[in-house]
Amino acid sequence: MNVLILGSGGREHAFAWRMRSSKFLNNLFIAPGNAGTALLGVNVPISPTDFQALKLFCLENDVDMIVVGPEIPLVKGIYDFFRDDEDACHIAVIGPSQRGAQLEGSKDFAKEFMSRHNIPTAQYKTIKLGNIEEGNRFLESLQPPYVLKADGLAAGKGVLILNDINEAKRLLWEMLNGMFGESSNKVVIEEFLQGIECSVFVLTDGKSYKILPVAKDYKRIGESDTGLNTGGMGAVSPVLFADEAFMQKVEQEIVVPTVKGIEKENIDYKGFIFLGLINVGGEPKVIEYNVRMGDPETEAVLPLIKSDILDLFVSVFTETLDTKPLETDNRFAATVMMVSGGYPGDYEKGKPISGINEVKDSIVFHAGTKLENNSVVTAGGRVLAVTSYGKTMDEALENSYKNIGKISFENSYYRTDIGFDLKQ
Repeated sequence: MNVLILGSGGREHAFAWRMRSSKFLNNLFIAPGNAGTALLGVNVPISPTDFQALKLFCLENDVDMIVVGPEIPLVKGIYDFFRDDEDACHIAVIGPSQRGAQLEGSKDFAKEFMSRHNIPTAQYKTIKLGNIEEGNRFLESLQPPYVLKADGLAAGKGVLILNDINEAKRLLWEMLNGMFGESSNKVVIEEFLQGIECSVFVLTDGKSYKILPVAKDYKRIGESDTGLNTGGMGAVSPVLFADEAFMQKVEQEIVVPTVKGIEKENIDYKGFIFLGLINVGGEPKVIEYNVRMGDPETEAVLPLIKSDILDLFVSVFTETLDTKPLETDNRFAATVMMVSGGYPGDYEKGKPISGINEVKDSIVFHAGTKLENNSVVTAGGRVLAVTSYGKTMDEALENSYKNIGKISFENSYYRTDIGFDLKQ
């Protein structure tokens, strides 16, 4: 098979790395890719949202399958574009339809879906400018902290958690008046849930499903989860508190009704469902849906999947996923992210990276890199994800930190406490 992966981060490098071991793979393309994916396939300078250019490339290069990494092409309807195109409808797209992608593209759509299918989540109310007083009254009915979420995609910045009721009311008004552009034309107000979070990834053909290894990521820039939110500073998998009893509840109360709801509502969905969950006293609740694999969780989860991933993807497209076993590694995987100094604020690019070739017994996934005069340089805030195996989480983390010590670029930074809240 000829496969095209869309995206340029660590998630896409991990997909490319995992696909390289598939007996079904012939040619691999990544659009636009990074310095790491260039070692595994051919980088293609096409934007993941330029559907027409992607179609032409796929037809010219006999591409059989497109694996969509980021959410924006899905929310913009790439699945529908190929499905409905007379010349390109034979190309398998791994990702949901535009309607299915609304589970991530609209917080209100996701909450209404959960409500219809009795999926446990925080109580909420969706507010527009015309009913802002109703929003203020709902805030008054809640205990602090108060959670405000922009309805649409806001590059990971559309969620505010506030302790003061007056500040919450003021920022609700600001959000509805364009604080996050059109993304906050509607705002979802939620009760705050107290507990520990984890990420559950489900691969589905719209009827059957496979639950992948559970992960936990670390979003804050600072040690002990302090400071600004980032795209993710590291991840570990599996997660010991997500034991058999907890996961049985997740499957029966969340995964099954989600997949059945998708089927019942005739939503075309062939790809990943990312369940952002919180464990509230042993009870799982959904914080949010995403419609693709997370990053950096992908860099910890994919190394634990032993099944041929292309074989699984083909069965997703042909709606025969229930006939395939999912084989997983019984070790732990730990990913630590190296980022540019200043991230998630302003940071410089173009810093030469050294030491990657000295790494042993770890996998280095490129997240924000590019090739410049045959050298690898930084090209983003999150630069490299270093993943290692271990018989325990601590051993996997120790291996990653040991190898991070061999890599350097100017003003690099990483958290030294990934997994700190999961230690026994």
